[in-house]
Amino acid sequence: MTFLLENKVAFVSGAGRGIGAAAARLFAREGARVLLTARTEEQLEAVTSQIRSAGGTAEYVLCDLADPSSVRAAVSRAVSLFGRLDVAFNNGATITPPGPVGEVSLGDFDRLYEVNLRGVWVAMVAQIEAGATAIVNNSSVGSLAGNPQLPAYGAMKRAVNSLTESAAITYGPQGIRVNAIAPGNTRTEMISTWEASSPGLVERLVALTPLGRQAAPEEIAEAAAWLLSERASFVTGVVLRVDGGARA
Repeated sequence: MTFLLENKVAFVSGAGRGIGAAAARLFAREGARVLLTARTEEQLEAVTSQIRSAGGTAEYVLCDLADPSSVRAAVSRAVSLFGRLDVAFNNGATITPPGPVGEVSLGDFDRLYEVNLRGVWVAMVAQIEAGATAIVNNSSVGSLAGNPQLPAYGAMKRAVNSLTESAAITYGPQGIRVNAIAPGNTRTEMISTWEASSPGLVERLVALTPLGRQAAPEEIAEAAAWLLSERASFVTGVVLRVDGGARA
């Protein structure tokens, strides 16, 4: 049996919980040696321990996506630990309270920019310099149209889509593939936090989803793993919806 990421070295940000944790576990099961990064050491320790208990290879490093030097150091750590970097999933992100565009605070806007956009850009550049040949950035279906409830979040994610496409064009001649995934309603703490400010949110989103349910984080991780694998060898510059048909 050939594993999707056999003998690859993988970098995963936001790996302490949700989609990132699911991705780190999946990538390890699919044969990768994984470096997990996030801000919360307790969460990273737990996921790393799960991977090792299942027979996988994983290490972790603390990383604040709002701090460019921290991001670059985390990428360098993957190379120093494993000798190289092959693939990366830039998943980590933050969210701020929902509300119309005129009510977004300057602090919230800047925080979303620093983590959700600049952090992805810094990571992607560092990963390419480190030798990665496939990168997936985590976007959102909220980036694909107007997003009146999370306008700044949607704007940063739409910018991630543009960075992804531009990088795919720039680095394609070097054999480097860069894609993004756009998850829909997924069972994560981020959605739970949003629902706390918008009661009934999940029910409303499910009603708009042809498959009639939330995604599990593992389902989003599967899409990232495929895009990072050689089975997607002619796929680059794509923003792949993983939304149960909600944007069909």
